Amino acid sequence: MGKDLLKAELPRAQNGAEPQLLLTSLLGDFWYWRDEHIPATALVRLLADFDVTSDGARAAMRRLVARGLLDTSRSGRTTAYGIPARTSEVIVERAHRMLTFGTTAPEWDGRWTVVAFSVPEQARGLRTALRSRLRLLRFAALYDGVWVSPHDLGADAQALLRELGIETATVLRSAAVPGGTRQGDPVSAFDLTALGKEYRAFTERYEPVLESLAAGLISPAEALRIRTELRVAWRRFPETDPDLPAQLLPPDWDRPRAQRVFLEIYDRLGPLAELRFRQILGTVSPELADLASHHDSAAIADLYASLGDRRAHGDTPFEQATAARRLDEVTRSRS
Repeated sequence: MGKDLLKAELPRAQNGAEPQLLLTSLLGDFWYWRDEHIPATALVRLLADFDVTSDGARAAMRRLVARGLLDTSRSGRTTAYGIPARTSEVIVERAHRMLTFGTTAPEWDGRWTVVAFSVPEQARGLRTALRSRLRLLRFAALYDGVWVSPHDLGADAQALLRELGIETATVLRSAAVPGGTRQGDPVSAFDLTALGKEYRAFTERYEPVLESLAAGLISPAEALRIRTELRVAWRRFPETDPDLPAQLLPPDWDRPRAQRVFLEIYDRLGPLAELRFRQILGTVSPELADLASHHDSAAIADLYASLGDRRAHGDTPFEQATAARRLDEVTRSRS
């Protein structure tokens, strides 16, 4: 395969990731556990590598500050931004989940968690809230008022029902009786066909990167762009994949291949991507450039193991903003 063809096959952003997400991904990859703030000019130049305008980059910074996801400081006429306290631990946890998701399927005891409920038509808002929150717990609708999950989520479901004040509901842990119809099988509640296509598309989009890596054809600027967009593209799978036990997955399940492609590219592009991050930061603050670093999957595993009781408890602005975003996504996706 020729050099020009390999270059042409490198993935480009599909409609472009949102600037706020790109910026938090960049800082989460190369700047966590740093107290120093990065000048806004440097962050604008970083986002320019992703075709984000200066106005778009600065608007993203302001919005992230307003959401509590960035701290800001001023020195003379220079505005700078950094990661808030306690956010680094959350970043490590999310990175560990992202990098390990899909490596194995969970064990299963053959039982389903079933939530059966009846909410009157006049309480439509409550019913919508319940459905959205059940989706966040990775339940799926088998029937309108019967939701299922192969995971042991009985306590979580009961807590949700109490929080919403819903009393006309029952939570069960039960096994399906053999001999039912395919449409009545609880696994039919999960759209594995569509999800499998998403994994296949991810793999087909990014596998050419491995060929270009082997041929030494990826520049530092391309490495930073591809690694960041790869991270943004993959991070939705741990949020939307119900992570079904192996017994419930189709034989041609595409997640293992996609996961291997993701992990290999993420690890191998790290040094080149860090070089580009340092290059851009060095044009504004050479003294800060030497502080940037990347973390591969092995380093993340070590950091995660070292957290101990410093692990996140859901009360940081980052966690709350993530939960709010996911709730909004699942609500809008079904509206």
